[in-house]
Amino acid sequence: MTTPALVAARARTQLPAAIEALSGYLRTPAISCDPAHHGDVRQLAAAIAADLTALGLDRARVLELPGALPCVAAEWMKAPGKPTILVYGHLDLQPVKGEVWATPPHEPTIRDGRLYARGSADDMGGWVSHLAALRAWLEETGSLPANLKLLIEGEEEIGSPNLERYMDAHPDAFAADVMVLTDCENPSTEIPGLTTSLRGLMEATVRCEALEADIHSGLWGGMVPDVSLALVTLIARLVDENGRLKAPRADVPAAWSAAAWDVPLTDDVIRDGAHLCAGVSPLPTNGAPPAEHLWRQPAVTVVSTTLPTIDRKKNALRASAEAILSIRVAPGQDDDVVRETLRAELLRDPPGGVKVTVEMATQPSGAWLYVPSGPAFAAADRAYTAAWGRPLLQVGIGGSIPFVALFGRRFGDLPLILNGVIDPQTTCHGPNESLHLGVFEKAILANVHLYAELGAVPELVRG
Repeated sequence: MTTPALVAARARTQLPAAIEALSGYLRTPAISCDPAHHGDVRQLAAAIAADLTALGLDRARVLELPGALPCVAAEWMKAPGKPTILVYGHLDLQPVKGEVWATPPHEPTIRDGRLYARGSADDMGGWVSHLAALRAWLEETGSLPANLKLLIEGEEEIGSPNLERYMDAHPDAFAADVMVLTDCENPSTEIPGLTTSLRGLMEATVRCEALEADIHSGLWGGMVPDVSLALVTLIARLVDENGRLKAPRADVPAAWSAAAWDVPLTDDVIRDGAHLCAGVSPLPTNGAPPAEHLWRQPAVTVVSTTLPTIDRKKNALRASAEAILSIRVAPGQDDDVVRETLRAELLRDPPGGVKVTVEMATQPSGAWLYVPSGPAFAAADRAYTAAWGRPLLQVGIGGSIPFVALFGRRFGDLPLILNGVIDPQTTCHGPNESLHLGVFEKAILANVHLYAELGAVPELVRG
């Protein structure tokens, strides 16, 4: 039996311990968006650093910057002449306020082969799968087949606002030959995914005004504009009869579209993963693969309005109405073109002559498109074939991950391997988030083989 196979066998026997270690981290509510939990973020960071030292890594430390939540860094640099792999993950969690969970969100619970807890797959399970692989290598052989660095961030769930500051302040913590970013998804529990594209994100605020103050709807209704109706009319203009953003559309290579049919996004998968109500169907595909609509075309969502809620009901025409729109920008699209096209459509021919103002965010959307090529990705395919029984399938993500765009901009000359432990049933950012334990095990085994495969590619080492 080869050394990676022996290490993989040890990792299998240690799976219960890996699940227990993961569960221990998940019990800390490290919610970065809530200042009341910033102490939990720091407490978890300190515990992780201590565990990395106990694991046998060197320079395990908590990095701090003024006005920022911490990062954890550690390394094992005892393989001269071998490539250095940076593994990135994040320790912070999404909040759970207002969500109804079947089990307590911060008390990990195993049910039907899945581990339920906030952060179980996004992203605690992702980087803990690397700790399990490292432990197996170090306990089986006393060493690693490549040099390795870990960087665990504490602010990913709030958009990584200080990650670039950490890159500037601690360049040694990020210096590597190949990077493995562990916050992405797999198209199914049986097919491993390599993320190669992300949609970007921009926001638009649309405001309609018609009156100086609210007025009685019975006395004046039918003779003056209703700003609420004007607002929803304007928003409805942005989508076609299928509910999709009308324009602009993104160019998608024919070869990619052909390959996208291999992604198992059936109507049943979409209904189940998106929790569609009974009788509600996915939007029609019009001959394009579902993956194209999810990953490679733009979309718009109403994320907030000032329209009166039921508890604020009154028989009145409102003076103004406002909505915030979230626009997902497809990779390859020009942010300025998207921005100006939508602005023009919203300002065109205001319904009822209402006063319309549109404010659009001017920062880059963060859309990202990557073409994986070279020996690092061939090595990753071999590793995943050994663990999953098949190579990585190139996939996209419909959401936006700011740290990915940042890594792409700062380290785009390096191989960036984006993977993770999320699957269509995970329910990231929602109630009852869960990790498929079979995926967790295969991720650990893939990492075991990935270190060996990358370590055997000396041309990855940059002078």
